[in-house]
This record gives sequence, structure tokens and C-alpha cells, in this order.
Amino acid sequence: MKVVIIGSGNVAWVLGKKMKQAGVEIIQVLSRNKEQGQQLAGILSTAFASTYSELSKKADLYMIAVSDTYISSVAAQLKLKNKIIVHTAGSVSKTVLQSTATATCSYGVLYPLQTLNKEAQLVPEVPVLIDGVDENTIQQLTQFAAIWSESVAVADDDQRLKMHIAAVFSSNFTTFMHVMADEYCTAEGLNFKMLLPLIEETSSRLKMHRPVEVQTGPAIRKDIPTINMHIDLLSSYPRLQGMYRLISASILDQ
Repeated sequence: MKVVIIGSGNVAWVLGKKMKQAGVEIIQVLSRNKEQGQQLAGILSTAFASTYSELSKKADLYMIAVSDTYISSVAAQLKLKNKIIVHTAGSVSKTVLQSTATATCSYGVLYPLQTLNKEAQLVPEVPVLIDGVDENTIQQLTQFAAIWSESVAVADDDQRLKMHIAAVFSSNFTTFMHVMADEYCTAEGLNFKMLLPLIEETSSRLKMHRPVEVQTGPAIRKDIPTINMHIDLLSSYPRLQGMYRLISASILDQ
């Protein structure tokens, strides 16, 4: 399957690398950002275009890897026939492509369930949730994604949105906790990096156990004296203190 990548952000870079490594034929990168787009095209050893008039019509699949708010407007510019058009967003319905795809085009979603950074030296494992307008499209996208992804699953709009929520809890909120811990360590003259082995060990256990089996700490032990001592020590950090109270209470209620 020949592919055109539209966009030059983190998703376009990482998925483009994954596809190239797996032998997928990427025939063009189209991006309004000429500098980034040309860099990506160079890495992928393919052609570059900065305007829709230059868009190649020879691909089988057109992957729109842009910010959520621009997906519809980008798709409206494509004017393709007998192609598959997909976007890569987790919280955007596939129907955003419905009015812009011609009657002969199929459309769907290739959502990478991973935090992606084009600067990363190693390309991570990228699970993919796919969906399509019909069973034939779903089958084609499943086969295509399986070429370059280690884990592929079908998820409709509702399932994908719910998984996106779970990802926010598992990744975004967890990272924010690290941000808060780092700020606290800095304020108290402590070294946050001393916590990295703990963070890595906790994460590694999730590969073999359910999260509830990995939970440790004073709240899960119902160690109220320690919890109260921590809360007292956080009196100079009201935001941290409030978060500590709320999360500890949630774990105790569990």
C-alpha cells in the first residue's frame, strides 16, 4: 500500500519512521511547514510538497496527521477518488471525514496509542486502534497497520474516546504527578532523579500485574499516622497538600 503523509508534527515523524522501517512505500510528505516537512521527507527518502495542488494522486492511503481542529479542513482540500483517507486522532470521530471524502473514497482512523516525540532516538512500540467506514476498510487498515505496529485492535469512535480518557489518566496525569514531585524536590533541595529507579520499577511491574496489585504506599496500607504526618509537612504547599489529601482519600475508599 502506497502512502502519503499529510503533516510534519510528532505523529507524522514517528509513524513515518515506523512505516519506513517496516518497508511501507511512502511516496510523499505534504506539509505547510516547509522546513519540518522537507526534513521529514528527507528522513523518509520521499518527495515533499507544500501545497495541495502538488498532492500526488498515486497513493492508496492518505494519512492526515495534523492537530484535531484542522482535520476537516485538510480533508476538504484533498479531492481524491478511490482512495482511503484516515486521520490519527484519538478523540475525533471518523465521521469528520464523511462530508469531505468523495463517494468513491473510504475513510477511517489510525490512532497511535502512544506518546510520540520526533526527537526520540529510539522509535517506541506503538499500539494502534483502527476504525473504518465499512468492514472492507477496517480489514484493509488492520492489515496495513499490522505491517508496522506490534499491536493492532479495532475500536469504534466511542471505544477510542474512552481509551483516550484512560490514556490521559495513565500518561498525562501521571506525568503531571512527576512534575509536582520535581517542583517539590527542587523547593526542598532534593534530587528528583533519585526517584527514577522507583518510577521505572513501578512501571515495569505493570507488565505482569494489574495496577491494583502494584499499588503501594501509606494509603493502601491504611497507615493514617503517616498520611497525617505527610499532610502536616505539606502545609507550605497548599496545592500539593490538597492533591495529597484527595488522592489518599480515593485510595482509602478503594
